[in-house]
Amino acid sequence: MSFWHELLVAGCLFLVLEGIMPFVAPQRWRKLIELAARIDDRNMRVMGLCSMLLGVLLLYLIN
Repeated sequence: MSFWHELLVAGCLFLVLEGIMPFVAPQRWRKLIELAARIDDRNMRVMGLCSMLLGVLLLYLIN
């Protein structure tokens, strides 16, 4: 498989996973979004950094 094909597959899987919560529990998803909107920028950046580092670590362990 080419890099671009794998990237497109990963993007499609991301969209499927992101769509599960609003499809299954729209009220809870809306409340989660409201809570996320109240988090200050510094904490949001720290959470984003931790998420990216965890993703890289998991990719390293899988491969």
